[in-house]
Amino acid sequence: MKTPLPSTLDAWLAHCEQLHPKNIDMGLDRVRDVARRLDLRFDAPVITVAGTNGKGSTCAMLEAVLLQAGYRTGVYTSPHLVHFQERCRVHGETVTPEALLPHFEAVELARLRGEPVSLTYFEFTTLAILRCLSLSGLEVAILEVGLGGRLDAVNVIDADCAVITSIDLDHMEFLGHDRETIGLEKAGIMRTGRPVVVSDPVPPQSVLDRALEIGADLWRFGTDFNFSGDKLQWGWAGRGRRYSGLAYPALRGANQLVNASGVLAALTALRDRLPVTAQAVRNGLAMVELPGRFQIVPGQPTLVLDVAHNPHSVAALTANLDAMGFAPCTHAVLGAMADKDLGPMLAKIGPLVDKWYFTDLPTPRAETAAGLQAKWHALQMVAGARREVPTSTYHDPMDALNAAVASADPADRIVVFGSFFTVGGVLKDGIPRLHAKHLDA
Repeated sequence: MKTPLPSTLDAWLAHCEQLHPKNIDMGLDRVRDVARRLDLRFDAPVITVAGTNGKGSTCAMLEAVLLQAGYRTGVYTSPHLVHFQERCRVHGETVTPEALLPHFEAVELARLRGEPVSLTYFEFTTLAILRCLSLSGLEVAILEVGLGGRLDAVNVIDADCAVITSIDLDHMEFLGHDRETIGLEKAGIMRTGRPVVVSDPVPPQSVLDRALEIGADLWRFGTDFNFSGDKLQWGWAGRGRRYSGLAYPALRGANQLVNASGVLAALTALRDRLPVTAQAVRNGLAMVELPGRFQIVPGQPTLVLDVAHNPHSVAALTANLDAMGFAPCTHAVLGAMADKDLGPMLAKIGPLVDKWYFTDLPTPRAETAAGLQAKWHALQMVAGARREVPTSTYHDPMDALNAAVASADPADRIVVFGSFFTVGGVLKDGIPRLHAKHLDA
């Protein structure tokens, strides 16, 4: 008797977790095989986005501008913050769990047809979402690459334009231990004769060499496009196109101008197929939203949410916090994966933090709260710290946030960072609006 197929999204996701012994299994042969059985293809232009940091912001800005230009967009990003279906948006709206069910079923039937194919959770769910997008009548698809590029499941789709954002050290056990090796993996999303936008201001030479080797149309930051600005506005200039007097992107942080510049380069590279007006650019950049990327939630105290989870992105978070101005006390809620380079992350942001609230996370990959606390104390010992920074540990991010709120004065700020799980943990019931207890005194 056949086992019935799952009937809910949660059941499908649980099924996907059981199919393959590894979380990550680098290689495209198995995914290509199932994609072929599904006859998976896109009739609309496809933009793929790879990189260490800035991918989600780049996808969100591309989507916002193209929506303002009147296009029916589809977006795939990962991971999600709270609900799995956040990974798939059609025409600016998150799809419903029910809308994904037939595509999970189609992937399951395809992988079992003939010789069964073993897929990881990420591979299976990526194929399901790609199939959903391919059948949604899109005019443009924006696909975020998960890990690396060359061997990522998204790379079974040939992009009309590739974007490579900043490249730094992350996922080194899979991608390599230096920027040159990691850059070459990211460069795997390039295609011969098609534009590739490299928005990293100092890209690894391996990325530039790969573009030359395969004959991709390289758009390089600082050479083929650039930006300038003052305190009030900014401008962009690229091949045959110029924008001036732009308002700063709605996504906060100095690094967002680099991401926005890459977005304008990609749109310029595709202007023959996807023309956009200057007004669409202005409106899109002014209206773009993306939870968890230096997201400032007004309240007393102020809440800052950021999924920064490697030294490069924590450095950007630190600079952005520094630029916010004075806060009497900065409370930091941190939960992070054990395989991250935690020492440099803690060292970078440590001077700004007055109280730490370390938290466990609901995944076996996470470092424990006690482990994070021990790493912080070890760092303090080595550095010969001159100030005492109180620390405490919690079982989940919401408990840690509640403790921070209980300890904070109205003028303080609380920053929650370190992982999608950390930020997602405080967003699971919606965006918290903070009111320090001292207000009622």
